[in-house]
Amino acid sequence: MSWLTDPVLEDDHVRLEPVQTGHVEALEEAAAESDLASLWYTNAPSREDVSGDVTRRLEFRSQGTWAPYTIFDQKSGRALGMSGYLNIPKEIRRPEIGGTWMRRSAHRTGANVAAKRLLLAHAFDQLGCMAVEFRTHRFNLQSRRAIEALGAQLDGILRNHFDAFGKPRDTCVYSITSAEWPNVRRHLDWRLERNSAGSQ
Repeated sequence: MSWLTDPVLEDDHVRLEPVQTGHVEALEEAAAESDLASLWYTNAPSREDVSGDVTRRLEFRSQGTWAPYTIFDQKSGRALGMSGYLNIPKEIRRPEIGGTWMRRSAHRTGANVAAKRLLLAHAFDQLGCMAVEFRTHRFNLQSRRAIEALGAQLDGILRNHFDAFGKPRDTCVYSITSAEWPNVRRHLDWRLERNSAGSQ
């Protein structure tokens, strides 16, 4: 990663730490609460697969193509899941944010929005990225809706493509550009404020 850095990122909601093997046990507990591994169009790990998944992400990190993170809840300290930057170009500053999965109890809490907001802010405000991509399986409608709710626009569908792990699929490619980021940031901040107000 010649230009992309992966410091700890945090706000009042979540803390994103670069993935390490010491996170495996906490992530296994989070994965045990998730049923995403049963969905044929995702790569979310089962509890039994977490250790191998972490090893694979760390291998990609050593190759300079991924910057994986573990997502922790700020209040409880529990691991919520994983996300990060992947498909990192060597020169063009247009990474993808993906490889995301979260425990079921974290769904609809604003944790995913907070994590994506941190990753986007680091990409645009600190690293000067020209755009950030999101990619997902054409049949992963839940993921597509979540990406669109962030404010990303559909660039197109790559047919007979593959995911970040090399598994064949039709890939929906979304992006947020640097010009769009100020309004997207405002939108995400509004969503997080509304979610916080609703939880009080």
